Amino acid sequence: MDSKDEYAEHDQPPPAIPAATLIIFRNSPDGGAPQVLMVERSASMTFAGGAAVFPGGRVDDADLEFAQELGATDDNQRDELGARIAAVRETLEETGLVVGIDQRASVEHALSARAKLLERKVLAPVLADMGWTLQLDRLLPFSRWRPKHRHLRVYDTRFYLADLGTGAVDLLVDQSENTHLFWASAADALKLADSGRIKVIFPTRRNLERLAQFASYSEAAEHVTRFPSRMITPFMQTRDGVPWLAIPDDAGYPVTGEPLESAARS
Repeated sequence: MDSKDEYAEHDQPPPAIPAATLIIFRNSPDGGAPQVLMVERSASMTFAGGAAVFPGGRVDDADLEFAQELGATDDNQRDELGARIAAVRETLEETGLVVGIDQRASVEHALSARAKLLERKVLAPVLADMGWTLQLDRLLPFSRWRPKHRHLRVYDTRFYLADLGTGAVDLLVDQSENTHLFWASAADALKLADSGRIKVIFPTRRNLERLAQFASYSEAAEHVTRFPSRMITPFMQTRDGVPWLAIPDDAGYPVTGEPLESAARS
């Protein structure tokens, strides 16, 4: 390693759009490594078009208002609860899965809830109609990523873990933003990316490499107790004369960088 240059042309980070992403575990049907749900984004999307990512999206004002209704007492708590609400909302909208509530929803109820959400665009009245109560502590904070680059759209994205267990559910792709839903172990998703069958951006690849360490959701949850969620801001390094995009080496990630030339960021 030759030198280190923080990945920013400016001392202050640029404005970032708050977002939330949900890494959903299910038991593998063949008894192997746990699988996670991924969605392939439409090629027409401005951010990460054509890439395979975890379900999620931006935090809306209604999510933050709902967080305050749930008792958030300060901005930090509002932002955290609002991100978890957004993760639940976006996952239902994009995939038809209901997570983070006080019961296991039937396929019929999930379909009804998704239809209501697509019509109303906000989560609170849908939950009221369905008689569901949020249990946001079922979403485990995993990481938080916020780049400093200014030439691309910047998101401040909180990643959460959730466990489906058996995963005996139906999925419904949101055709407006995504084209395909699939379950794969983290290791298999990386193989798909390496073979060119899917595209993954830099944060997704780093998170898949981290997830591939775990033989179960409980292992992932235990790992988070040792490496709690923290802000990850990629930075530039020069290694043997080659520019690399890197992340801190003490945040629980087994691979902490790759040559800038191969790092897909959008």
